[in-house]
Amino acid sequence: MPKKSNSYSKVKKSSNTTKNSKSSKSKSVNLLKPIKDLFSGDRKKLRLSVGGIFFLVGIYQLFAFLSYLFTWKTDQDKIVSNSLWDLIFVNKEIDIDNHLGKLGAWTSHLFFYDWFGIPSFIFPFLFFVFGLYLLSKYAILPLGKTLGVSLVGLIVLSLVFGFFNSADSFPYGGSFGFQFNNWLKSAVGSIGAALFLILIIFITVVVLFNPNFKALITFFHLDELFHKKEKLAPETEEEDQSNLIINDIIAVNPIKEDEIEKDQLSEPVSFEETIVEEIVKEAPKVKAVISDDFEIEHNQDEPIAIIESTTEVPTENKEEEDFQIEIKEEEILADKEIDDKLKEFGEYDPKLDLSAYQLPNIELLEAYGGKALSIDKQELEENKNKIVEVLGHYKIEISKIKATVGPTVTLYEIVPAPGIRISKIKNLSDDIALSLAALGIRIIAPIPGKGTIGIEVPNSKPDIVSMRTMIASEKFQNSDMELPVVLGKTISNETFIFDLAKAPHLLVAGATGQGKSVGLNAILVSILYKKHPAQVKFVMVDPKKVELTLYNKIERHFLAKLPDTDEAIITDTGKVVNTMNSLCIEMDDRYELLKMAQVRNLKEYNTKFIARKLNPEKGHRFLPYIVVVIDEFADLIMTAGKEIEHPIARLAQLARAIGIHLIVATQRPSVNVITGMIKANFPARIAFKVSSGIDSKTILDSTGADQLIGRGDMLISFGNDLTRVQCAFVDTPEVERICDFIGNQRAYPSALMLPEYVGENEEGGNKDIDIDERDDLFRTAAEILVTHQQGSASLLQRKLKIGYNRAGRIIDQMEALGVIGPFKGSKAREVLISDLVALEHFLNNLD
Repeated sequence: MPKKSNSYSKVKKSSNTTKNSKSSKSKSVNLLKPIKDLFSGDRKKLRLSVGGIFFLVGIYQLFAFLSYLFTWKTDQDKIVSNSLWDLIFVNKEIDIDNHLGKLGAWTSHLFFYDWFGIPSFIFPFLFFVFGLYLLSKYAILPLGKTLGVSLVGLIVLSLVFGFFNSADSFPYGGSFGFQFNNWLKSAVGSIGAALFLILIIFITVVVLFNPNFKALITFFHLDELFHKKEKLAPETEEEDQSNLIINDIIAVNPIKEDEIEKDQLSEPVSFEETIVEEIVKEAPKVKAVISDDFEIEHNQDEPIAIIESTTEVPTENKEEEDFQIEIKEEEILADKEIDDKLKEFGEYDPKLDLSAYQLPNIELLEAYGGKALSIDKQELEENKNKIVEVLGHYKIEISKIKATVGPTVTLYEIVPAPGIRISKIKNLSDDIALSLAALGIRIIAPIPGKGTIGIEVPNSKPDIVSMRTMIASEKFQNSDMELPVVLGKTISNETFIFDLAKAPHLLVAGATGQGKSVGLNAILVSILYKKHPAQVKFVMVDPKKVELTLYNKIERHFLAKLPDTDEAIITDTGKVVNTMNSLCIEMDDRYELLKMAQVRNLKEYNTKFIARKLNPEKGHRFLPYIVVVIDEFADLIMTAGKEIEHPIARLAQLARAIGIHLIVATQRPSVNVITGMIKANFPARIAFKVSSGIDSKTILDSTGADQLIGRGDMLISFGNDLTRVQCAFVDTPEVERICDFIGNQRAYPSALMLPEYVGENEEGGNKDIDIDERDDLFRTAAEILVTHQQGSASLLQRKLKIGYNRAGRIIDQMEALGVIGPFKGSKAREVLISDLVALEHFLNNLD
């Protein structure tokens, strides 16, 4: 509004002036308007303009520098004796041999002679990189790291090239490198200067690139020189090394001396593994005693640093003379063939197609909440007194009470006096909630694995659990799970992480607005922060069309879809049914591959394939995990019913071993949505706050979800005990930044294509097939189906090495001619001819 009033007053004022001045002013404003729009109105125009300038400057500099390499001797005197102004505007008769003219010769002389020499070629490279990024928003290299490495390399290379300079030679290192080397040689001599420069190069390479010197030693077989020395090393040195490892770990997390002495009686290897496991799994606990019978216990935030220990403790191997091992000659030959193949080609690397792919960095996530829990001792003491008072009214005596502080809930563990019945305490949840004026009280009687009764009381000032803290936690960073999912923090402030591959399927339910969508995003972000696009693919179903749309940007990296489908994230119910049935076909194909490879699960199969023990010519391929995410299951049940429930139940029953895992979410936890068939095949279940105990029983088979406080507070069950977790918060802008970061990197040509599935309604037209227009492979295909007694298009694909469309046409022709039976959903068709003799007779009569 102020801007409008000012402009209006100016216009009024200008109306009092002459018409000529008014018209001239309007003309000047119109002339300056494009420049104003460029720098203030539209940033995209400014970005493209600057990018174009950078790109053209880079090209100009590159050709000027290349020309300078050949013309520097003839042009140097002319450049030195004249300024740039004199060269261009005053002394026009001066001829320059540089192909880019006087400006090119002058800038080349400035960069090469006066500044950095040959390393000046780094400047055109930087202009190319930044110009390309501004023009297309595509960073061929990380911009910040590229700029830092280039500037450091510019200085170091200038110093190194300057070592070879002389007064009348080509300026290899420029004036900067020449002057520095003159001073260095006068100070420490030529040999000292060379050693100093070698040291500078070594430090620069180590700091910038962190090379693996151990791999270089192994590559040049230098480790064999020290092999004998390691064998002859005394045992005392080995023990000293193991003690050093132990002392280093103890320095990070102190342990009592009596525990160390007790553990030192065992073998060094088991002791080291025990210590590392304790550091990774258990955060240090801090206790504060308020009174003699009341303790506060909470876990400190987990350390972000990752502890690595690569030293191995050698063990002695003694050979007995009367013990002989005999290996058959055939097995040795087979192993030798595999070893030769591995030496020639190396292990198969599924990440090779996207070898430059980078995992998202932690800076894409926001840091919510405080770093440490704030403990209000007064609040804890008041709650303790009120709990004791209420129980005292009902003549329930307590021998001990302890408080464990969590991010949103505090657990009060009480030990009742002997003779007190647990059921009496269990029925007092409403009375305790009334006395504490709390939002919801949950009583665990008894706590599994402990001889105590738990009373969970919400904190008056709950903390936000940040997804950034969870991703940066040592427990998540060091996890070797196949599909690690970090959800949040437990009631004892420990990071909660589980393996979706072992879950194996997850049911998520809760009332509207209680954190279900944030929980799904936390699960997906966990996997994106840990896995390469070659290792896992997502099939996303979003009937609401708004929850999962952000993940469209990573379609060619992480998503899978049906052929001839425009969008990878499925919103149409009909396509959902086809996709689930397509996954059933994929499941059957994968089981066939596992059968041929003689393995039991996906992990063993991929291990065998990476070791090049499976032949790709026989249909074998690297199999990524497939995670199916269904955001609103209730809507699918209402629209598709049994059509969708049947393939989902089949996948849930069978797909665990071949790496297809389901995450099904719903906001309507009723028995007609979460049916007995669904519950039987989804042992892992997450319940956010629900409105009634009946809904809680529908999800978890027990009450408790109705007593949650909302905003990400949830109960998770894996078939046995319930665990209360505060879900980590990840906002929509964070997910968008992560998807942008992944989407801007090099991707596969398309999303992963699932097997094509043709529904029963789309299967018509078989009667109109012309018998004379049979496929050339019809006879061979018929022999294959009769031999296997299985009418499957995927079988023809594998055996005949043809596409799905051609295999489908052959199947249609066979159905029309009576070789196989009609379509039966996800099952293979029935073959109507019993053997090859009958088939030959049938085909001869047909011809």
